[in-house]
Amino acid sequence: MKARHIIAMLAFFICSVANADDGVPWDSLNEEQRQVLDQFAENWNTLEPERQQRLAIGAERWVRMTPAQRDAALRRFGQWRDLPVDRREQIRTRYRDYRNMSPADQKRVRDNFHRYRQLRPDQRRALRDRFRNLTPEQRKRVRDRMTDRRPKPASRD
Repeated sequence: MKARHIIAMLAFFICSVANADDGVPWDSLNEEQRQVLDQFAENWNTLEPERQQRLAIGAERWVRMTPAQRDAALRRFGQWRDLPVDRREQIRTRYRDYRNMSPADQKRVRDNFHRYRQLRPDQRRALRDRFRNLTPEQRKRVRDRMTDRRPKPASRD
């Protein structure tokens, strides 16, 4: 990465942290970010400061993506946009819950997900079906057990 880009990014992040309540001035965005965010140019000053920061950071990420990464991001965004509103809200809620977990619990969730992804499709389907066939109380107990589970100490062999 060129030195001027690094300096610009550092200046941007320092300004955005220092002026978190004031938002991100349009002029502080680099040319590439302004191109990505062009549709917001006229109304930029009316956006909430937090939204300006999220958009600016997202634009910087977009600029750094390869064409293949951009295609994948567009595909994922299309899938997200096609979800029903209630499903998107459920996903947001679960993501907030995940972000509020301790790092150890987050790691446990990630490890469980990776183990699940390693299962054969028929095994995953059977596991999902078993969970769906539980009563609401049984599902809650399973979730509670998963939340309360702590890593077991290593044996002292």
